[in-house]
Amino acid sequence: MIIALCLLLPLLILWLTYRFPTLNKVGSIIIAYVIGCGLGLTGLIPDDDATHALQTSVASAAIPFAIPLLLLSSDLKSWARLAPSFIKSTIFGILGCALSISIGFLLYGKENPETFANIGGMLTGLYTGGNANLASLKIALGVDDTTYILVSAYSTVMSAVYLFFVIIIGKRVLLLLLPDFKSDKTEESVTVKLENHERELFLGLFRKDNLKDLGMAMLVATAIIAVGAGIAFLFPKEAFQSIFILSISLLSVLASLHPRIRGIKRTFEAGTFFILIFSIAVASQVSLKTLSEVEPGIFMFTTVATLGALLFHVLLSAIFRIDTDTTLTTSISLICSPPFAPVMGSALHNKAVIGPGIAVGLFGYAVGTYLGFGIAKMLLLMA
Repeated sequence: MIIALCLLLPLLILWLTYRFPTLNKVGSIIIAYVIGCGLGLTGLIPDDDATHALQTSVASAAIPFAIPLLLLSSDLKSWARLAPSFIKSTIFGILGCALSISIGFLLYGKENPETFANIGGMLTGLYTGGNANLASLKIALGVDDTTYILVSAYSTVMSAVYLFFVIIIGKRVLLLLLPDFKSDKTEESVTVKLENHERELFLGLFRKDNLKDLGMAMLVATAIIAVGAGIAFLFPKEAFQSIFILSISLLSVLASLHPRIRGIKRTFEAGTFFILIFSIAVASQVSLKTLSEVEPGIFMFTTVATLGALLFHVLLSAIFRIDTDTTLTTSISLICSPPFAPVMGSALHNKAVIGPGIAVGLFGYAVGTYLGFGIAKMLLLMA
């Protein structure tokens, strides 16, 4: 049932956005998250470990296909143009994370400084490198299982709130403070225009004359995944995810250098379909049980860390005039990990930010554990 929902609901969403202009303006990615979250909160999907494991497996299977398909039409010239702003935004994102966690510690960590310093370290690793760094910091800092589970659960809830904000209304709000993204108007492929994206997505998947291109795109993506997995298996098990994502991203970009591969039609639309599968699988894991069992101090610390990281990031971007799309993509890549860069790129209808966004997330993977360990020790000195 879970697999069927994750595969069939995206098809329904695409038809709805094609059929109804209002839903077309909302966008398929937003609708997928709303439907997925609704399924989880209403209890229509079982809230147990086996179901969550299957949902995670579906999401994990969708992303390796989404990344190559979204990157096969990449334009390295546009990446080079975006690099300086993404570097600045990454620095601002890390600074914002450190500032918000420090404030959260000062507000809630005084009664049990060692525990909350370790929590701050784990949140730093999580919000700059994802769950892999969260788990490694648990071991490095000697955090007990109960605290780790609470931090993981609360960060999941707050990340979901954050994710809904940045995807649904993030750009509209940030445009009040930040400049809009400026695309290279001479390159039509850099930005997928909002008003045409959902219609082209639907037609791209269901028109007969596109099947040959879609089949070719899937073959290329499958080959990239196979080679990427082979490379990742050469490294230690704990590094598999990072190496795998890095490998398939790099291989996809290299493949895009070949004019024939870059010229395959509808690869971006096909990649967005896999993002919809990923979105349904991730959003449907939200449950009332997770929301109801609250340890106030840890929950508030996590809340301040998550929302504060975004707030400080936006303020620094506003001061240095970093555009909305760069800020949102960098933030989501750091806080939610590299696979969410394509999610943000699809929601923004801007594929130019996907490649740099993945690179930002991979950088976070590399430094997140070290940053987390350092922040934990620094917080103890503040106690």
